Amino acid sequence: MKKIGLALGSGGPKGLSHIGVIKVLEKAGIQIDMIAGSSIGALVGSIYTVTESAKKIEEIALGTNMNTVLSVLFDPTLKLGLIRGKKVTRLFQEIIGDYTIENLPKKFIAVATDLTTGNPIFFEEGNLLDAVRASISIPFMFQPIKIENTLLVDGGLSLQVPVEPLKKCRADIIIAVNLSENSFKPPKFTGKFVNTPRELYKVASDSINTLQYSLARENCKNADIIVAPNVKDIKWDSFWKPQKAILRGEKAMKEKLPELLKILEE
Repeated sequence: MKKIGLALGSGGPKGLSHIGVIKVLEKAGIQIDMIAGSSIGALVGSIYTVTESAKKIEEIALGTNMNTVLSVLFDPTLKLGLIRGKKVTRLFQEIIGDYTIENLPKKFIAVATDLTTGNPIFFEEGNLLDAVRASISIPFMFQPIKIENTLLVDGGLSLQVPVEPLKKCRADIIIAVNLSENSFKPPKFTGKFVNTPRELYKVASDSINTLQYSLARENCKNADIIVAPNVKDIKWDSFWKPQKAILRGEKAMKEKLPELLKILEE
């Protein structure tokens, strides 16, 4: 029996489309044997690994309102970030409970980034809440998490799409969900340099988007199936209005399903 691995990429609210991808796979009767997630991918992947139900994780997403999101984000600090993240961890604990990664129903790997070396850190054992909290620690926004004298931040900084750990775990078929592929817009240069705050922000934003796009493409080179939901218009309010993102994930996975089924038959 071939082992199937699912790599869920980083991308903030765009990652809610992962739920749609999982829904289609589950409906098609395709058993996922191992999941690796970076950032939002770790969050969605961990909940699915615990619940083993696409319907359950969709219910959680649809049941989240604006007040809930804003309340957990109102957790201010000025120590290496704006948000401590304790309220996020507490909400996550209420949703899925306490687990150790090695005792989950299926193989799960959360990816974080070592801030001092820039290397990816693969959580394959230990406390699930700590692993996911480390993986979603967006720099400047969330305070980094310290584990065994290592300062950890968002997994997407080192692995946008965590295909590598699934390869190391000898997955036979790897499905990679790349949230950057169809979100990337090549920067347009007018030929004029305008030194305004808006233009400076645009240059910085375009530079980060280009870096994420290139890194995600490189990460997906060893994947067998690459799913790229069209999520360029998905904004932060999708955390309390997730339906559009979920549908985009479903559409992208349905388009790739014949290709996946052909590989499975072979």
